[in-house]
Amino acid sequence: KFKVTDSPLNMHRAVVTYDDGAPESLEVRQEIAKGGETRDIDLKGGKRSIRTIEFWYDTKGLLNGKADVTAYGQR
Repeated sequence: KFKVTDSPLNMHRAVVTYDDGAPESLEVRQEIAKGGETRDIDLKGGKRSIRTIEFWYDTKGLLNGKADVTAYGQR
């Protein structure tokens, strides 16, 4: 799941790239309030390690500054 702090945002998608270079695009399409989080997202990567996560979003409430997005996961 992804958690948002500092400012609300409109999350469009996230692209997870695994260590073997294979990407997985996740259509999130969710408005997330400041301090809010997405639902749990099940990745299709199996036991692969994640190299990077690229977020596509619009920050809402520009007076609050940029949103900070944190990714959480479990093995």
